[in-house]
Amino acid sequence: MDERGILEHDAAGQALGAYIRERLFGNDVTPRTTRSKFPVKDHAALGRVLGTLGTSRLSANPNQLAKAVNTGSLPVTPETEEDLRQACKDVQAMRRDLLIALGLHQAGSGSKTGPDLKP
Repeated sequence: MDERGILEHDAAGQALGAYIRERLFGNDVTPRTTRSKFPVKDHAALGRVLGTLGTSRLSANPNQLAKAVNTGSLPVTPETEEDLRQACKDVQAMRRDLLIALGLHQAGSGSKTGPDLKP
């Protein structure tokens, strides 16, 4: 049996890295944090984000908009201004819903996650 085979046999189903760390450090081993295989905590919030993406006009290239603004070729009409304001609101709502979906923010808790998040 090769070295890896011996280690896998001795680990008896335990993750090989964890087994080796345990053998090297004994009781001084620090537990590793792991990511969940299912990071989404709130599927409804994720659904809202996907729905907003599907119905919004955010797919327009922001760089093209920025260039048009900088060159003065974007006519700033009340409709354009309202479209930009709505796009900003959509992005803020998607950010909030993504944080909720990932379990990084509690809906309606009054807590903040990130610099400008408001529930």
